[in-house]
Amino acid sequence: MAAIQHHRLRILGIPMDLGQQRRGVDMGPSAVRYAGLYERLRGLGHQVEDAGNVPVPVRHEAAVQARSWTETPEGGLHHLPAVVQACQQIFDAAQASAASQEIPIFLGGDHSIAIGTVSGMATAGPLGLIWVDAHGDFNTPASSPSGNIHGMPVAVLTGRGHPDLVDLGYPGAKLLPQHIVLVGVRSLDPEERVALAGSGINVYTMRDIDELGMATVARRALSRLSSLARIHVSIDMDAIEPAVAPGVGTPVAGGLTFREAHLLMEILAESEKVRSVDVVEINPILDEGNRTAELAVELIASLLGQRIL
Repeated sequence: MAAIQHHRLRILGIPMDLGQQRRGVDMGPSAVRYAGLYERLRGLGHQVEDAGNVPVPVRHEAAVQARSWTETPEGGLHHLPAVVQACQQIFDAAQASAASQEIPIFLGGDHSIAIGTVSGMATAGPLGLIWVDAHGDFNTPASSPSGNIHGMPVAVLTGRGHPDLVDLGYPGAKLLPQHIVLVGVRSLDPEERVALAGSGINVYTMRDIDELGMATVARRALSRLSSLARIHVSIDMDAIEPAVAPGVGTPVAGGLTFREAHLLMEILAESEKVRSVDVVEINPILDEGNRTAELAVELIASLLGQRIL
């Protein structure tokens, strides 16, 4: 088996809780750092820099901003101006990483950070996206039951949704639907289900994983993206079975097992195409002994070369 490829890695925390309504997810970056991410990656031989946190508005500031925003006919979005402001700063940080030879590891925060991270990484050329999540995150303001932006980033990245989000960084869609693969999906809103089915995005539900096995799903996902040299992996920790990863705000029973999640990361690592990573939606307030953050560290390590043998 080939030796681990060593990389320059940059850890960037994004302590944002504006894309959803439950407090605590802004502490996710601290929880993952406390669980030893830096030390684990250094132990694998990588050159690692912890670049601190991307500044984002705090919730009380977002509430003030929102009072000056008039809802569009599509319906209201919680904290829209503050999310746009934060994602622009995230975009700038991701774009800088995309222009370098480093691999950034973005620690959320809620999943709305991916509007900025993926958009920024896409400035370096065609990008594949593997989205590991219990949810589709393919809502728009018209279809969302909640108005929470963390349920919309995949739609936004394909050009669907509020223009302030779609045009963040530069106008229009950032990814082609055929360059996106969703893994672990098991909870979709009614209109979101219809839109996703007709989108051209490749979706592997938990039933698919049960029937095919994770190894087949992972290799089919890579085959789907075989024409691309760069892949962004976005991991929502609610993709994992809640008994294994309890510290998430939107748990859904029947998720990935510990080994399924690791196998997916290990197979993606073997492709040597992963150029950026999100790990999001860790809420330490809801966790048990920092278990979810510790699992996140293990998954990132597997994605970046850790092997059993």
